[in-house]
Amino acid sequence: MRAVIDTNILVSGLLRPDGPPGAVLRQVALLTLEPVACREIMAEYRAVLPRRRLRLRPDDIDDVLSLFEAQALWVEVPAYDGSPPLPDPTDWAFIACALAAGCPVVTGNAKHFPAQLGVKVMTAREWVGWAAEHSRARS
Repeated sequence: MRAVIDTNILVSGLLRPDGPPGAVLRQVALLTLEPVACREIMAEYRAVLPRRRLRLRPDDIDDVLSLFEAQALWVEVPAYDGSPPLPDPTDWAFIACALAAGCPVVTGNAKHFPAQLGVKVMTAREWVGWAAEHSRARS
């Protein structure tokens, strides 16, 4: 299974490893979830995770970045040209990756991903439930 993982899921997963975002990160570590990434997404992860106000441990940041770099399906995305209009233009890379890979975006902020773009958007809780159902159906 593949998904594009929004930065807020990484932050939440590192802050609260026992919650649904933490379960998403564990799925990546267990190789049951292949994250989809591009240079722009990894650059955002590297810029956001070390922010002091988040108080994430540097070792945890290094571990999750290394994991994503090693496990990701890498795609190239076109530069955002302002169309379609987005609530947050920095989300273009996440949308473009999901479209390129034909997979959902897992996020804590679904309103940044308008439905008309054709990208399936799931919360971490929805992803974990869907993944569990999908795993049972395959066995």
